Amino acid sequence: MLAIFKKGLVNPPQELNSPASPQASISPKNPEEILKGFLSDACNGFSIGFGDKALLAYAPPQPSFKEHQRLFCGVNDMYCIFWGSLNNLCTLNKQYGLSKGGNEAMFVIEAYRTLRDRGPYPAHQVLKDLEGSFGFVIYDHKAETLFTALGADDALKLFWGIAADGSVMISDNVDLIKSSCRKSFAPFPPGCMHHSERGLMSFEHPMNKMKAMPRIDSEGAMCGANFMVDAYSKVNSMPRVGSEANWATWGQQA
Repeated sequence: MLAIFKKGLVNPPQELNSPASPQASISPKNPEEILKGFLSDACNGFSIGFGDKALLAYAPPQPSFKEHQRLFCGVNDMYCIFWGSLNNLCTLNKQYGLSKGGNEAMFVIEAYRTLRDRGPYPAHQVLKDLEGSFGFVIYDHKAETLFTALGADDALKLFWGIAADGSVMISDNVDLIKSSCRKSFAPFPPGCMHHSERGLMSFEHPMNKMKAMPRIDSEGAMCGANFMVDAYSKVNSMPRVGSEANWATWGQQA
């Protein structure tokens, strides 16, 4: 999968941008080049663009390979790429009043919409209730908002980086990230979520801040940092709960 968001639409941690990128031997790529490369290597892949704001590209898993399930879904201008599986999907669908036949991507969109519109639960609690190995990227076109998360079991890998034009790129293909983002990329931290307005936070440890750890590659150059929970640094308040709480503000410091 591939997701690219225009600079300014998504503001990743500044440590993701490596100072070594301008000196890197690999030339950076623009979103158009990245998408072309993804589709040329994908079987039955497709993409959907949202003007100059964002693009999503998807390729179904190949039956000849033992890959995790990968799904694409779009509902009311909300689009989701989901990979992995939820062991408690039936229970979650029942809890949210969804059809028994709904898949993980459909559920994640509904959970996001519930958080966005009504906010009955903290976002971190909703994600902690998901049992299984999962990762997803949601783009809310009307709100021009990204919401992405990766399961805490570390069974799936997700990467993010900075493209040549400053766009933020997210993919489960590390080779695609490496060839597109020079040194400015890093693994997305497991057990964490990122929202366009809220930024990066741990849904496993919502009371703790995140910290960047320098990452050095095999050439001795500094790459985009690894991000991990800071066990000694706490946020000032618990995420707000209730119908008046905008989900995007959960976890913000008071």
